[in-house]
Amino acid sequence: MSAQNQAGALQAMMNWIDDRFPLTKMWKEHLAEYYAPKNFNVWYYFGSLAILVLVLQLGTGIWLAMFYKPDAQEAFASVEYIMREVPLGWLIRYMHSTGASLFFIVIYLHMFRALLYGSYKGKRELLWLFGIVIYLALMAEAFFGYLLPWGQMSYWGAQVITSLFGAIPFGIGDTLQLVIRGDFVVSDATLNRFYSLHIVGVPLVLLGLVGAHILALHEVGSNNPDGIEIKQNKNAQGIPVDGIPFHPYYTVKDIMGAAAFLFIFALIVFYMPQVGGLFLEHDNFVPANVLKTPEHIKPVWYFTPYYAILRAIPHKLTGVIVFAWSVMILAFLPWIDTHPVKSIRYRSVLYKALVMTFALTFVVLGWLGMSPAEPELSELGLRLGELYFAFFFMLWVYSKDRSGSFYIGAFVFVFITLGFIDAIRYDESKGMLMLVSAVLPAIYFVYFLLAPVVSSLNQDRPVPERVTS
Repeated sequence: MSAQNQAGALQAMMNWIDDRFPLTKMWKEHLAEYYAPKNFNVWYYFGSLAILVLVLQLGTGIWLAMFYKPDAQEAFASVEYIMREVPLGWLIRYMHSTGASLFFIVIYLHMFRALLYGSYKGKRELLWLFGIVIYLALMAEAFFGYLLPWGQMSYWGAQVITSLFGAIPFGIGDTLQLVIRGDFVVSDATLNRFYSLHIVGVPLVLLGLVGAHILALHEVGSNNPDGIEIKQNKNAQGIPVDGIPFHPYYTVKDIMGAAAFLFIFALIVFYMPQVGGLFLEHDNFVPANVLKTPEHIKPVWYFTPYYAILRAIPHKLTGVIVFAWSVMILAFLPWIDTHPVKSIRYRSVLYKALVMTFALTFVVLGWLGMSPAEPELSELGLRLGELYFAFFFMLWVYSKDRSGSFYIGAFVFVFITLGFIDAIRYDESKGMLMLVSAVLPAIYFVYFLLAPVVSSLNQDRPVPERVTS
């Protein structure tokens, strides 16, 4: 068949498909004729990398499910069988465990980019909410999968986390705890429930949410490092003058990013799959023993920032409420930060310092969550937890031009509030420790609330009309 006849046959087949399914229309709308800003930088790799890791996790997860046995008596042995007897089983298992941690690294960087460039602003509230629900679904997926190896840390970690629901009063917590576990303790029933949700329930929800997230993104348009809406400046053909087709320009760019990511991925899988016990805890290579509690129970690293906040609060119900709110408050970001300037490029020096301090706070909280529960570290965790929530308060304060008296009033309000909290939790044996640790929030609020009164550090720069490089 000649090349002309082959092209004609291919076009006929495409016409046949298009009459029954909008394949060409989808290709044009979401790739070939979807115009993205021309000034994407390295921070914009992480959206496509998240999709890549999701595909890797689904593929390796399906393969592992073929050999895994969701039975309390056989689960650990089936994982050992995969690692030692199944051809290349060790590789697939390490790919899955490494992929889980790298998934959260990519997601955290993706969320941080949204924070840097205000990607939750400008009709992108629903896009952001879809992203937060995806994040919650990923946390649920990781938690359910964490129990499946049925090692010591898997078992006792699940035991501790599920027991948190028991803090809910009026008998609701006990009922909810029983429903989640399927038993009064973590048992074979729990393993079967978590297995079903991990391989079927949550992945189906995730795929739907990712699809909705992408559709919402393409409806409102991609944000960019300048925070300028390119749809507001179009040529006579209706094409954004500061935009370029996603394909081939950004598909090629994303392929390069994927190659670099897979190189790092391979280095971890082949040379350090446990990452010193960070990705795969040492206690999880020991079968679960209901009669022996590990010396230091902690969740996997990507939960530890929130766990540090939870552990720092001695009252269980209060800790659970603060723990839940520390995650849920992210959903309200579009309504907390309503400043008209999106990108951090044109925000004030104080705002940039605020965002960087928040990132550092989150990382240190993660380290504290992995450390033993010593009094000094727990007190530091509580102070950093205060700074974690203070970030959202400061976003609201900086969302508008405020007078000097407002900043002073806000400082007095914060001073009284934190003093009231310290008075409630005062313990004479830790009095000096509490006093020393109070220096941290004091410096934080003096800098971020009083500096605008005596300096011009909170002045934003003008935003250009067109996107820059």
